[in-house]
Amino acid sequence: MMYYFYLGEILLPVAPEKMTAKIAGKNQAVTLINEGEINLLKTPGLTEYKFSALLPNVSYPFAEYPEGYRPGGYYLDALEQLAAGKKPFRFRVLRYHGGTEVDWQTDVKASLEDYTIEESADNGVDFRVELQLKRYRDWGTKVLQIKDGSATEKPQRDPEAIKPKGKEYTIQDGDTLWGIAQRFLGDGMKYHQVYVANKKVLDDEAARRGMGNEMGERWIFTGTKITIPAE
Repeated sequence: MMYYFYLGEILLPVAPEKMTAKIAGKNQAVTLINEGEINLLKTPGLTEYKFSALLPNVSYPFAEYPEGYRPGGYYLDALEQLAAGKKPFRFRVLRYHGGTEVDWQTDVKASLEDYTIEESADNGVDFRVELQLKRYRDWGTKVLQIKDGSATEKPQRDPEAIKPKGKEYTIQDGDTLWGIAQRFLGDGMKYHQVYVANKKVLDDEAARRGMGNEMGERWIFTGTKITIPAE
């Protein structure tokens, strides 16, 4: 089984050995007079994710670096930005087992609730971080507007829930996923985001040409129409 952990668009160089997901139940037990105890069933709370990740300060052959080697401090800076940004980010865990298709994935909005940086002789020059994430749920409120003695409701949406639509682009000669991500999204590391948004189109076109998209090998072809995902 192969795992890929993404915090926003940052791929952790070494996948955590394990992750726990706690679904917090909110059911409430109540004792009724002469009826005994009953259980009031309520909507579960927000899921909490916990895992530990190695952030190497050495370029190990087993680590993943889509844009080339980055030291551990690069990822610590990224974690600090996520914690201080006051915005949810996309948390993804992609799981592969003996094939090119994702067997199962976790793909949710989340917030970085807590993280601990550990330096020890056991880790050598590398860092290890303990992370705790919490799922983010889009919300909305209602505002009552009173006019001429009558009230009307005006929904107020969570601004983080508003997702602008992407735009179409036709692949040109010499294009690469990296170059497209750099051009339209301002960051070549977002190439995987472009691929995921157009996976069926790209894979179908590759299969039609008898090439097939192997793990880590994303074929694209001139004239294919894709959607550039919105930020």
